[in-house]
Amino acid sequence: MLKRAMFRCGQLSSRVFAVEFDLRTQPLYFTLSSNPQELHHAHRQLFGDDGKLFSLHVHSDSRIEKAQTHAEIKHKLSVTLSRDCDVFESSSFIPDVKNSVVKGFFIRDKSTTTLSEDILKTLQQSKSVCVFSYKREGQYCWQELWSPVDQVQESVRQYITPAAAAEHCTDIIPESKEVLKLVDEQLETSRADGFPVIVIEGLDATGKTTLTEALRESLNATLLKSPPQCLAPFRQRFDSEPPLIRRAFYALGNYITAAHIGKESLRAPVIVDRYWHSTAAYAIATAVGGRVENLPKPGSELYRWPEDLLQPNLVLLLTVCPEERLRRLRDRGQDKTVEEAELEINQLFRLKVEEAYKRIQNPACIIVDASPSPQEVLQQVQHLIRNKCHL
Repeated sequence: MLKRAMFRCGQLSSRVFAVEFDLRTQPLYFTLSSNPQELHHAHRQLFGDDGKLFSLHVHSDSRIEKAQTHAEIKHKLSVTLSRDCDVFESSSFIPDVKNSVVKGFFIRDKSTTTLSEDILKTLQQSKSVCVFSYKREGQYCWQELWSPVDQVQESVRQYITPAAAAEHCTDIIPESKEVLKLVDEQLETSRADGFPVIVIEGLDATGKTTLTEALRESLNATLLKSPPQCLAPFRQRFDSEPPLIRRAFYALGNYITAAHIGKESLRAPVIVDRYWHSTAAYAIATAVGGRVENLPKPGSELYRWPEDLLQPNLVLLLTVCPEERLRRLRDRGQDKTVEEAELEINQLFRLKVEEAYKRIQNPACIIVDASPSPQEVLQQVQHLIRNKCHL
């Protein structure tokens, strides 16, 4: 059953596998071969000598079912695996074959317990989940269909073969062509000296919408949002993709927003509801497993503002206590993105996002307590804008 599910999109040996092992680089790509292949340095780091290695893949003919199963497994892994387990987003596809993407996770377990195997055994009972294990011998590593000890399963050894970075996004996601066309049409970020640009950041339900609307009126400013409205038709599609593709989509949105900022700031002050800080904070928190202490150290290049992205004059980070934020979310009852849903169920993820926000530099965020009434928060922010931007 598991083999049939995995092979419905083509033979396993035809697939390219990708593991998002390092946030600073592209995913590690590999294929499978019946002949032993020596691993490259980066692949040796992933398939290193320590711990047990597994990958699980979610397949379904229904995109909705596939996305739901993927999200459920992600949550289960985040709350049940031990701290000695690293979980990386992974995927596989057949080059130039549409709808061949199978998403999942790569697990590196350095613990001495059988907890990961017990969890995988439960997950493998689903007809849409296929689990592989990886074994090492010298410079070689191979993949086998994983079998719990109390099951008998045919084992076929397929050796890991390093592969170059794949460039098949437009084949896998046809919508990406339309997004890139939008970028080409609107990307113009040059900006002469103009009116100040103020960015309002924060988690969902911290009061960004209320505050940005109030600032628009009180400053007679232009209000922009990131991602921009022109990308709205594509958000649901890209939110269902692995983090690397999802974050690339939102990063492109920032550059389109920057082009709008450059034009609008020549006429009036500009208020921006979210910008680069959100993209970077969520990307870093998603990519870094485990505790807050595992985040890149303050001063890391990952927290630097992109040199080619228009910078705002002021960035304000709205914060409220977790209980108040959840209360506001429940009152709103709106649809949430993958990361926003994760914030509600995973306190550790929320803490990592908040800490990443605070570590981004040039410009850094100024923290604003958004717990008081909207009018009090507006007065706090107006005072900061007067002092920092002389408006």
